[in-house]
Amino acid sequence: MKALKIIRDEDIGESFPTPSAYREQVSARAVIFDDEGKLALLNATKKNFHKLPGGGVEKGEDIQTALARELREEIGCAARNLRKIGIVEECRNKYALHQVSHCFLANLDGEIGATDLDESEIADGFKTVWMNLKDAIKTLESESAIENYEGKFIRLRELAFLREAANVIRA
Repeated sequence: MKALKIIRDEDIGESFPTPSAYREQVSARAVIFDDEGKLALLNATKKNFHKLPGGGVEKGEDIQTALARELREEIGCAARNLRKIGIVEECRNKYALHQVSHCFLANLDGEIGATDLDESEIADGFKTVWMNLKDAIKTLESESAIENYEGKFIRLRELAFLREAANVIRA
């Protein structure tokens, strides 16, 4: 998969000391479109940022299995027509975390059902919103005043994926 970006503390205006070692995390995310050409974003209403659906690969899962699970949990749907977009690496010094996110373009497969959010997602006020790609990019671009450390990384990561998705679709 194409490497799109490496995000470090200095890219978000932070300066936590570099840890002696990072905990490794692999994640799967999707720019998933419905039949009207709108994509799903999760609005973390309590933290004032948006993110693509997806999350960490758990023990015993491959990337596509993790993505399928995360899509069911976070936005209540399945995906078809998966196409690779790229990879974004994050080096979050505050948490000694090195995260590699794999992102895919996809289409909604079937109906949207109930979500199964975890406690932290509920606490963050996750709500699914559907919008066109151009508006999704504008939404994330407008969120430059995010105060949450994690949210600052997420914003840059998702912008990289959404912009690359726009390039892939135009090609």
